[in-house]
Amino acid sequence: MNAVETSPSLSGALERMDLAVSGMTCAACARRVERTLSEVEGVQECSVNFATRKASVVFDAKTTSVNALTEAVASAGYQAEVPKAEGSSEADSAEEKGLRRRLAVAVLFGLPVVVMAMSHGALDFPGSNWVQLLFTLPVIAYSGAPIFKAAWAALRHRSADMNVLVALGTGTAFLYSVVATQWPTLGASGEHAGHGDHGAALPVYFEAAAAVIGFVLLGRFLESRARTRAGDAIRRLQALAPANATVLRDGVEREVPLSQVRVGDEVVVRPGQSIPVDGSVVEGASSVDESMLTGESLPVEKSAGAEVFAGTMNSTGRLVFRAAKVGTDTALQQIVQVVERAQGTKAPIARLADVVSGVFTPVVLLIAIATFAAWFVLAPEETRLTMAVLNTVAVLVIACPCALGLATPAALMVGMGRGAQLGVLVKSAASLEGASHIDTVVLDKTGTLTQGRPAVVRIITSGDMTERDVLALTAAAESGSEHPLARAIVAEASARELKVAKPESFAATPGHGVEARVEGRTVFVGSRRMMERHGVSGSAEAERALTSDGQTPVLVAVDGKWVGAIGIADPEREEAASAVQSLRSMGMHVVMLTGDHEGPASRVARALGIDRVFAGVLPEGKAHVVRTLQAEGRKVAMVGDGINDAPALAQADLGVAMGTGTDVARDAAGVALLRSDLRGLPAALGLARSTMGVIRQNLFWAFLYNALGIPVAAGLLYTMTGWLLSPMLASLAMSLSSVSVLLNSLRLRSLRLPAAQPVA
Repeated sequence: MNAVETSPSLSGALERMDLAVSGMTCAACARRVERTLSEVEGVQECSVNFATRKASVVFDAKTTSVNALTEAVASAGYQAEVPKAEGSSEADSAEEKGLRRRLAVAVLFGLPVVVMAMSHGALDFPGSNWVQLLFTLPVIAYSGAPIFKAAWAALRHRSADMNVLVALGTGTAFLYSVVATQWPTLGASGEHAGHGDHGAALPVYFEAAAAVIGFVLLGRFLESRARTRAGDAIRRLQALAPANATVLRDGVEREVPLSQVRVGDEVVVRPGQSIPVDGSVVEGASSVDESMLTGESLPVEKSAGAEVFAGTMNSTGRLVFRAAKVGTDTALQQIVQVVERAQGTKAPIARLADVVSGVFTPVVLLIAIATFAAWFVLAPEETRLTMAVLNTVAVLVIACPCALGLATPAALMVGMGRGAQLGVLVKSAASLEGASHIDTVVLDKTGTLTQGRPAVVRIITSGDMTERDVLALTAAAESGSEHPLARAIVAEASARELKVAKPESFAATPGHGVEARVEGRTVFVGSRRMMERHGVSGSAEAERALTSDGQTPVLVAVDGKWVGAIGIADPEREEAASAVQSLRSMGMHVVMLTGDHEGPASRVARALGIDRVFAGVLPEGKAHVVRTLQAEGRKVAMVGDGINDAPALAQADLGVAMGTGTDVARDAAGVALLRSDLRGLPAALGLARSTMGVIRQNLFWAFLYNALGIPVAAGLLYTMTGWLLSPMLASLAMSLSSVSVLLNSLRLRSLRLPAAQPVA
């Protein structure tokens, strides 16, 4: 995948680029990378996502370059590169393997040290401290090397992150133990927190250093695996396109990698194969399952001239099509890029976590210093040094703000991926958060609530004529007309499989109707003026009934006698009523907005259970209606599909474009429903509420964890309960806090939403 693009929305030489950043271990790392990139001359915007490990950069290509950006990241102690075409799965796999190796070494050499330390003297022997030192060295030097390296890089840049906290904690415990091993009688004797009596020798805490490194690596390993699962939705979308394609070159079919398909190539697709790129059919006929793009469950018939799209499934016949869009230009890759870019944005709710985590580490360092000083001054002389050291180490280790940094981006990544699976394309994190606050939904009528084309909805008959008789005669009379109402009547007769005679004569009177000769009978079809013109009466009551219901009446007379009236209207979508009901059940205020007359608008509103209607609104007035609702204190979502809806979509707190909408409408919207199904709207709003709910839960538990953990680690409960927190337990708690945030976010993967069906 090409990570660099020149967007139409970017002016001049500005380019947008995604960089894969490795080496980040907490939110403070992400902020440092973001700050470093922002300081590069020519960079206009920069956002670094800790969960996706990606930096999105907008820069002036005349001033800076990709190499300059990657070198700037490297100077900050991290690695950056342009993402590979295969995505991030290989990088994730390599990261997992590396963490697994370092964790294995930590367990292999650290576990004996922990067992010896916890034996309460049962495994003590002359030189046991030296044995513990030898076993701890590989854990510190190999398993903990990335932590110490990252901490040094942070300190060189005058900043502090979780690596600094862990490195200070484990380094202090290790160096203290080395000194105690080399000069065992340097200080006073004592015991602390589970350690046995060591006589006159200073106790050693190699097990604390080894265990903390092990638990930190365990947490990062589990975090890496959970993050990989969180990105499954995007990988499943990418997997829809086949790895290879069959192209015709010099008249011979050749299978080539997908990356080698060029625009203009003739591509061959057989039954059961996925279509590799976008193009238009030049040979063959088949049906294609396009549910991943449109959500339509029924296959779409394709023949010469029809468009086909990458990732859709060819069902029945052989197709040859000419490639029109390849690589990142295909519709499938455009969807993937929008989701990935949205996952890389920050929601407004993330600002609080950013502010807190930005000052968190310096504050923790001050608390650690205060803890050491307090225990050294207040503790009994014989134990003050060991207790001061251990409690300081516990504070440094437990306070790592990993969970705080993951709380928002992890939930956004999973939520947006789930949305893509359900046909809901969210443009940014801000749009998702905005969707969660919506309390009013404004629905455009034509094309959104209705099918957007006239159709026969009611037939009134007179005398012994049946509906089928009236419809067949009218369709015969109208078969020569191109009027939209005539086409609706002919289509209805065809749908009912009626036998429609060929008219013997036909004459149309503009503004009145048509007169035809059908099977020897004279048929008049048209308005009241048509009937009055030929002296036909008796249709007034039927006409009033249809008009009052918002339908356009088409009156029919045979041989000078009125025989029936056909009501034509733009019918509601089949799913519209259930979608409106779902929105109302969610507590939404539902409003209909249309440029149509009040009669048809009221008919649709009554049929769908919508209480508030704005009818006869000109395109420029739609945005004004949205502003009026906002002035009432409402958070408004506007749903539309046409160019005339674009101003209202932009004015609303959330714009939602339907899958059948125009490009302009989709550009102006924050959320796009990939399928032409209005039930995707409550699904989108439900997804937003659930995602924001998970983010709030994550932030609450992350704040609570630190608010409770730090005082306990500092030993505030010691005077009341005698409790002290071992550095080992502190490191375990810190690791579990990050994992719990990720697991809570992963619940969104199985989220069930109303009327939502997966497309991938």
